[in-house]
Amino acid sequence: MTTFLIGLRLLRGAGRAGQARFLLMSLGCGMGVACLAAVLTIPAILAAHDSRAAAREPQPVTGVLHARSAEDTVFLTRQDPYGSQPFTRVFLSHPAGGSTSRPPGIEHLPKAGEVLVSPRLRETLAEQPGLAGLLPGRVTGTIGPEGLTGPDELYAYIGRSTGQLPPSARPLASFGSAWAPTPTVDSSTLDILRFALGCLVLLPLAVFLSVCARLSAEARARRLAALRLLGLSVKGTLRVNAVETVAAALLGALLGVGVYALANELLAQVGLPGLQWYPPDGRPSTTVLAVCLLACPGLAWFVGRHRAREAALRPLQVRRGSQPRPPKKYGMLLLLPGLGVICGYCALGALGRDTSDGPANSVLVPVGVLLTGAGLVLALAPATAWLARRLAGTAQSLPLALAMRRNEVEPGSSLRVVTGLVLLVYAGSLAQGVLVELAHVSRPTSPAQEYALPFSDLSDGQRTRMRQVEGVRSQALAMDSWIAGASSTTPRVTAVVADCGQLAAFTAAPPRGCVDGRIQRLTDSDMAEDLDARPGRTYPFLLRTDGSRGAGTELFRVTLPRHRLAIRARQPSAFAGADVLIPPSLLPAGQQPAAGQFLLLSSSTPDTVRTALDGLGAIAPTAEIEAVGVNIESLQQITVVKSLLAAGMVLGLAIGVAAFAVSAADRAMERRGRLATLNLLGARPLTVRAAQCIQVLLPLAVGLFGALVSGRLAESSYLITGGGTVHWDGDGLPLLVVCTVGILLIAALASLPLTHRHVELEHIRRD
Repeated sequence: MTTFLIGLRLLRGAGRAGQARFLLMSLGCGMGVACLAAVLTIPAILAAHDSRAAAREPQPVTGVLHARSAEDTVFLTRQDPYGSQPFTRVFLSHPAGGSTSRPPGIEHLPKAGEVLVSPRLRETLAEQPGLAGLLPGRVTGTIGPEGLTGPDELYAYIGRSTGQLPPSARPLASFGSAWAPTPTVDSSTLDILRFALGCLVLLPLAVFLSVCARLSAEARARRLAALRLLGLSVKGTLRVNAVETVAAALLGALLGVGVYALANELLAQVGLPGLQWYPPDGRPSTTVLAVCLLACPGLAWFVGRHRAREAALRPLQVRRGSQPRPPKKYGMLLLLPGLGVICGYCALGALGRDTSDGPANSVLVPVGVLLTGAGLVLALAPATAWLARRLAGTAQSLPLALAMRRNEVEPGSSLRVVTGLVLLVYAGSLAQGVLVELAHVSRPTSPAQEYALPFSDLSDGQRTRMRQVEGVRSQALAMDSWIAGASSTTPRVTAVVADCGQLAAFTAAPPRGCVDGRIQRLTDSDMAEDLDARPGRTYPFLLRTDGSRGAGTELFRVTLPRHRLAIRARQPSAFAGADVLIPPSLLPAGQQPAAGQFLLLSSSTPDTVRTALDGLGAIAPTAEIEAVGVNIESLQQITVVKSLLAAGMVLGLAIGVAAFAVSAADRAMERRGRLATLNLLGARPLTVRAAQCIQVLLPLAVGLFGALVSGRLAESSYLITGGGTVHWDGDGLPLLVVCTVGILLIAALASLPLTHRHVELEHIRRD
């Protein structure tokens, strides 16, 4: 209890300078804890999204013997892309006396002609009236937050009569599933995201909290040494130091949690691109609170204990200001295996070896990246001391000599200022590699966009109107051959019903030798030859007859010609792998394919795709529209990951800048005594400012150069093992170089000391 009271009295009687340092420590820890809480809450936000999506998932009636009856509630789910966001519609037919199960967020199932929409969809309908064609009926209610993954989701329940739903609609058993049908971020991508956020935020955060815990380390060490000389025991001295350090860290942790809680309430109203959440989803849980309120004071105690132990064991040396021990070189041992791993993968990539399938990649690459980052920080002190010693021996300039001697004697003083910025550049390069890979995955590679709809779900009038939708410029039909009692080993071929003009529109280049009105065998040099498509063999196709005498089916036989027409289909495309071209004029009058896909083509620009999807959905609301090659769930995940990485980069930038600002302010306060001594000796302010600037720029330049080189190697090793086609990111290097130069210039301006000619007696060293 005595040591506790001594620590509290030291806090109160430390004067304005001590109180300013205590406030600086608390504010710095508060900012760090707020960033830590934000990173730790991201998995909870994603889990809340997935849990609500699972709770509303309709479950069909299982069982082979169950037959659909008039008393069943049937459902049909349609999901279409609305830009890069999924638009989900659940069609429900709920007859009187049917199932009473309902999803969360609504009070009752919609009746025929009623539509329940999410709040965001209601706003979109007001902005885009043409979207109402996808929602046949009258909007009568709004879905509550319990039934939505987020405030920005486009979701609707549409009531229909039994005869208005196609045969593909299934009987409904209940709502709710053990897992989400499509997770917000799948497990493999979530692992990459955690790793990237750990490098972007958690590594700089650990350094930042360590910096905050070591503020005014020299002054506190001298005060602790004085207590030790007055008779306080070693344990008592350590406890006094713990009181001050832990008190500042605990106050900062409470402040940081409060700041994050307030920021969550505000940011939840805005959200991130592709990811919005309700405020309760982002509120810190008990586990997050425990980590924030215990980890930060624990780290502060651990970091501050080293300097306090030195003051307790060697108080005379600390009071006399003896030369500190040289930095240990053991930390450089972490840098060697880390660089060995990432350089090894880069060498294999340069030799053309494919390392994406190795099972050890998921372990070796993260370990190599983390070891390189930690080794980069630990190796900075001995490298700076060695370089300063060499430069000080040959320096002819007084400012350079002063700066190098100070870095040689006390390299850790400047390293506290620059470590956060060094880690920021290193982590930024790695995050850039993740963004490069995501951009390569999501970038459209084809100038055209295809749409495939089930032919049997469309009437003649619907197909005619779809050809006239704005943006649609061509049409075709794809169907497979038919054989009674066919099995998986039965030879099949795929035919496209189109003329030469339509074939040229759907392929990458106009085919040479195409003749209208003639059946032609198709081959593609980019596709493997179909062994089932043998010239001279006859393949039957099932056609449907809809006439005044009733409906029926007939076989249309096609003999595969020997002459072939070479085409080059786009990737992806429904024309890829087509075996035969059938002109529309050769189909018998009044007959249509019994099954197949109705294909439409438009430009791949986002606005055109959005207009075409809206027009097609308005004509056939219950038809399943497939945008060929567009995986809306993957696009949504990529948008979410990009947003979270961007948020992580912003947090990392804030942490790096805050670490520099806090360390620079504390260092300026600690150096007032030395600056007063230099002023008393007659040193000009310009000389002192130049020495101070050089003293900061030397370790910063060494660290940034190492971070730039090792960061590029880490990024390349990640891209090489990722399995993508991009292995070397040359486009991102100029941006990183510009950022590095900007950091050097800003650090040079911010590190100038506040020197003045007035000499204060309390700052003069009387050694």
